[in-house]
Amino acid sequence: MSPNPDRPLAPPAGRPAAPSTDRPAPALAGVRVLDLGSVVFGPYCTQTLADYGADVIKIESPEGDSTRFTGPAHERGRSAIFLGVNRNKRSVVLDLKRPEAREALLALVDSADVFIHSVRPQKLAKLGLDADTLRARNPRLVYVGLHGFGDGGPYSGQPAYDDIIQGMSGIADLMQRQSGTPAYFPTIAADKTCGQVAAHAVLAALFQRERTGRGQVVEVPMFETMASFVLAEHLYAHHLGGEEIGYPRVLAPWRKPYRTADGFVCMMPYTNAHWRAFFEHTGHSELAADPRFTDIAARTRNIAELYRLTGEIVAARDTAHWLDLCVRLEIPAARMNRLEDLEHDPHLHAVGLFQDLEDETGRAYRFTRNPVRLSDSKVPPVLPPRLGEHTREVLAEAGLTADAIERLLANPKAA
Repeated sequence: MSPNPDRPLAPPAGRPAAPSTDRPAPALAGVRVLDLGSVVFGPYCTQTLADYGADVIKIESPEGDSTRFTGPAHERGRSAIFLGVNRNKRSVVLDLKRPEAREALLALVDSADVFIHSVRPQKLAKLGLDADTLRARNPRLVYVGLHGFGDGGPYSGQPAYDDIIQGMSGIADLMQRQSGTPAYFPTIAADKTCGQVAAHAVLAALFQRERTGRGQVVEVPMFETMASFVLAEHLYAHHLGGEEIGYPRVLAPWRKPYRTADGFVCMMPYTNAHWRAFFEHTGHSELAADPRFTDIAARTRNIAELYRLTGEIVAARDTAHWLDLCVRLEIPAARMNRLEDLEHDPHLHAVGLFQDLEDETGRAYRFTRNPVRLSDSKVPPVLPPRLGEHTREVLAEAGLTADAIERLLANPKAA
């Protein structure tokens, strides 16, 4: 781990709170992460690491991460999208076109455990920040490249964004197969999924380092990651050398919340007993005995028709009726939440998923906490940093003199 593992993680300037003496330090206390990621892919990964207690130092250009300016904001540079993926971090501004800024970054590398970037490899190589150079300087470093495409293929080194990867990995095709129109998931699915994959890859590399004493290079390519994600179920018969591709149940056009007489219900009869009870208690005993629906293999072959018939049955009664019936029959079911409903969901309220913070002026911010809870690792959320908020502090920790730091910041672009 990095030197001084008990170093306080959160003065009021916006760092995670220091562990108290009456409970263990967070799981990743003492792990220092240099984060050169941007937009969502990298920041979502490193926010997860920060939520586990890592000291994440966000290295930004003088212009700042573009998401600082995406969406509404109380103040410039802390816009909505940035808030969602950058809590519990520190921000350092370095103009890496300047030799002295690159030297400052190398000084940070000396005490880092993880170096994460989403910059195209050829660009980092020109800056002298390639894996070989940094690992020669710090052999314990875990060097993580967040790429659009893996090394060695014809797309290597090409830029990629969420929409591009959703289209290339089959997601838009899934939407077309189900609805007739190609579309992207209305969430930043590729960036966030790959960010979580990157986080668990970092943890695996750190775990291995504790056994071997050596860091390593980790590559997390978006295209391969999302193709694997999509094909887990949709490779389907191709797993066996067959012709059919695409899991029929999830591609059925009727696989959606069922319309009731007064709204929608999310209902999921799944087992043989579920379907038998549902048909018998809704006055359709003939369907319970229908050979198309008697077991899971038959239902999978006839899933579109099964969902269509179920939709017709459900439409006749109101939502409350179906929720009550499903409770009695032990069939999984729930109301459909709108986005606006989530903050008022009784379960999410009871477990404290939403947490409110104020800045020093009293302006209110709302976050979702890390959904994972570790009994011996508590990291309260801290507001995402302002651009360059911790530059002096972090560079001083790396051993730069006050004069060197001031010279580095003297350029108005870097201040």
